[in-house]
Amino acid sequence: MQLLALALYHRDGRPTPRVLRFRPGALNILTGESETGKSEILDIVDYCLGRSTPNLPDEPIDRTVGWYALLVAFRDSRMVLARPRPAGASTTHAMIRTGDETLDLPRADELTPNSNVAALRSQLSARLGIEDFRFQPPPGAARAAFDVSIGQAALLCFQNQNEIADKKALFHRQTENGIAQALKDTLPYLLGAAGPEQALRRYHLNEAQRAQRAAQRKLDDAHRHAAAVDASGLALLRLAQSEGILEEVPAAPAPEETRALLEQALTVTVSTIGPVDLRDRRQALNDERRDLREQLQQLDEALALVERWQKQGQAFTGELHLQLGRLKSLDLLGPERDHDSTVCPMCTRPLDEPDASAAEINRLTEQLSAELDQAQTIQPIRDEHRRSLQTEREAVVERLRVNGAQLRELAASDERMRNLQEQHVRIARVQGRIDQALTAGTGSSVGDIGRLRNDLVLAQENVATLQALIDEDDVTAETERRLTDIAANMTTWAKRLNLGQAASADEVAISLSQLNVVVRRPLGRLPLNRIGSAKNWIGYHLVAHLALHTYFRLHNRPVPNFLMLDQPTQAFFPAKIKDATTVQDADWATVTAYFELLRDVADLNEGALQIIVCDHANLTEQPWFQEAIVEDWRPVDGHRKALIPTDWVD
Repeated sequence: MQLLALALYHRDGRPTPRVLRFRPGALNILTGESETGKSEILDIVDYCLGRSTPNLPDEPIDRTVGWYALLVAFRDSRMVLARPRPAGASTTHAMIRTGDETLDLPRADELTPNSNVAALRSQLSARLGIEDFRFQPPPGAARAAFDVSIGQAALLCFQNQNEIADKKALFHRQTENGIAQALKDTLPYLLGAAGPEQALRRYHLNEAQRAQRAAQRKLDDAHRHAAAVDASGLALLRLAQSEGILEEVPAAPAPEETRALLEQALTVTVSTIGPVDLRDRRQALNDERRDLREQLQQLDEALALVERWQKQGQAFTGELHLQLGRLKSLDLLGPERDHDSTVCPMCTRPLDEPDASAAEINRLTEQLSAELDQAQTIQPIRDEHRRSLQTEREAVVERLRVNGAQLRELAASDERMRNLQEQHVRIARVQGRIDQALTAGTGSSVGDIGRLRNDLVLAQENVATLQALIDEDDVTAETERRLTDIAANMTTWAKRLNLGQAASADEVAISLSQLNVVVRRPLGRLPLNRIGSAKNWIGYHLVAHLALHTYFRLHNRPVPNFLMLDQPTQAFFPAKIKDATTVQDADWATVTAYFELLRDVADLNEGALQIIVCDHANLTEQPWFQEAIVEDWRPVDGHRKALIPTDWVD
């Protein structure tokens, strides 16, 4: 994939875009004064290739541009990759158009989102030939697996003005979070040292190692569970012995013996004595006691009545004896017996009310005497009735005593029954715990542990087999071998540019672990950050990326066929410079040597590599340099030239 054109479309929809055309398979130079927008070209191309978070400047591009479009060419097709101006920090909208060699940039009125960044990257990756390669991180790594795409390949195609002079980092965006690790993970594939087969084996190895860890955990859990079951089983045996379920328990029984004894404890049956008959007996005794108390109360009331009658009879007969004794004095009367009761015997005067006659008094005396005799005959009957009531009361009292004793005995039986039932409950609880322990311990039997141990052995064998296949691949060694091939050109070109430490170097190479250039000398290995001067840092960046892309083209690797460099000659001019052509005392020989290397590498690749350089240097005396210029942004007749046209800003 190479770049054919870059277009910027005005936000107001004017029909004519700002277009930059590039020559494929050759050195392309954009030169001009500073602050004309040369450095922004790299960021715009990066954005059009699918970067979600653009690094575009605010002014004047943000104020004028509404769309960016990139026309790219593949071997037999073309694509238009257009992105709208991001409305915020990021955007995922995109426009994709594909066609043959006649496809060109779209008109302004044709720009409309028809896709997104994910689809754009997917199509670019497919056309580049990036296989369905999903990188699998090694076991225990914190990062997740990801699919290799244009997102990683494009990192090898850009060097902005800060990156190309960085002594600590070699690649585009390497210092951003996660980018360095992504480069380390994908560079072996992009170099051809690893492919989908190795990734699939790595994936299967990860799965096998995960299965092995799971099998190990299950076996360890089974052993721990078996040990816990043995300990709890012995405790249950002691408990069963204390409750009388088992008679004798060995001090240290074997696991098989423990299980047999626990199963034996479950066979012990406990008869349950129901309390229904006791409740019925207690109810009958209570009913009998209530009836006896009622009988006793009735007898007490009857005895009290008889006692009252006895006292009343004694009082009555005593009064009769007293009155009868008084009336007996009438028997002493003689002739006075016949005295007229209507006349006073003293004064012989008639009485208002006649007195009772002696005959009447005698008749009353006889009547009282008869009643007294009758009352005396009733007394023995009354005494007999009282004795009968007392005898009956004593019988009821005895029955109450017996009833109380029976109730007390029944209460004692209740206590014994409660104790027995509590023991039965404890026994049932122990048997329940034993049953639960035996059920839970089923999965930890010797046979199950043996099966889990066999599963672990099979998982270990599977891991060993896959690990052997991966060791045979030896991606790391193959990557180093390919980096060694790249180092041959790097060493030659570093000595050609006369870079620091290159003259005495055995090899100038790329370190995959450091993602930087290292110089191997007889005295030892020297990293780039220990080599001084920006001239050397830029030079080593140039030879590293030129050698990488030459290797990519030679081996037809799925990396875009272009390399964009921003300000590779910045080390030879003042920090603030408007036009490098005005600097007379610069090291123009070295600047020329840098550009000659770029030209020669482009020619070496015979049209397979496109190099785009944005710089403020202009070698006016070199015809080949002038032929490579695609844009010269220096004033002409007082008219300023830049990425953004003057009339757009005005």
